[in-house]
Amino acid sequence: MKILITGIAGFVGSHLAEYSLAQKAEVFGIDSPKAKKDNITHIEDKIKYIECDITDEKRLKQVVREIKPDRIFHLAAQSFVPASWESPVRTLETNIIGQVNLFEAARECNINPFIQIACSSEEYGEVTEENLPITEQTPLNPLSSYGVSKVAQDLLGYQYNKSYGMNIIRTRAFNHAGPRRGEIFVCSDFAKQIAQIEAGKNLPILYVGNIKAIRDFTDVRDVVRAYWLALEKCEPGQVYNICSGKGYAIKQVADMLLSLTDAKIEIKVDSARLRPSDVQVLIGDSSKFRKATGWQPEILFEKTLKDLLNFWREKI
Repeated sequence: MKILITGIAGFVGSHLAEYSLAQKAEVFGIDSPKAKKDNITHIEDKIKYIECDITDEKRLKQVVREIKPDRIFHLAAQSFVPASWESPVRTLETNIIGQVNLFEAARECNINPFIQIACSSEEYGEVTEENLPITEQTPLNPLSSYGVSKVAQDLLGYQYNKSYGMNIIRTRAFNHAGPRRGEIFVCSDFAKQIAQIEAGKNLPILYVGNIKAIRDFTDVRDVVRAYWLALEKCEPGQVYNICSGKGYAIKQVADMLLSLTDAKIEIKVDSARLRPSDVQVLIGDSSKFRKATGWQPEILFEKTLKDLLNFWREKI
């Protein structure tokens, strides 16, 4: 079975590549020519890596025509919410046009692989307390260009399934964390700061943004297992939440990480880390996905944070 992972050099892509290899799949991966390959150097000899920017329509069609994958996991995206405030055009172009290019490439090559598109809980945006936990029927009220781009990807997946019969499964993953997470994301940012403090490279101050926000975290290794199951057991055209169902305030995340170090560290709010608008609470209900696949998270959040902190300790 041929697997194509877009964004394979990224955080989730690298873990999904490992999982796919363990399932004895033939793994092809594409990423931007500018992408760093640190996350996949340990498996470079086991995968077929191709440089390809998904916004390059001609190149992407050529790659898909050559591979003719049985399954596609579409992870390539501009995925950092704050960056979408600074570069809304790039975010929309990469996430929306890039996905249309992928769908059109499959259509023009006359193949109909099963395609998982990585949508996001950020699509739900502003959620009232009576709508918690969030189900797939919760209204979509995105509060960032990133969230808007993911709504567009989501609905394009629905449209291409209905219009052309393409085997597209939409997954809305809530926050995920674990080793290799980019330092710009909150759990990884905190873990890196702590590792730098332990190494004597920073003052004993943990800089934070909005610590009152509540997020639903799942370990990335559970998330990629969910993505795999989505293409095995879920119904094309449908959308599924992937989440733990448990919310943690960002202050709790900071406290849990600080409990893993002997260093005495002060928490301090950095105004530069605050967003123009922020989703306050995201807690999901993944019962639809669990019923379809039998999936459930297996890795405790405490282990996720411990592994992430150790990842940064090794790097620093």
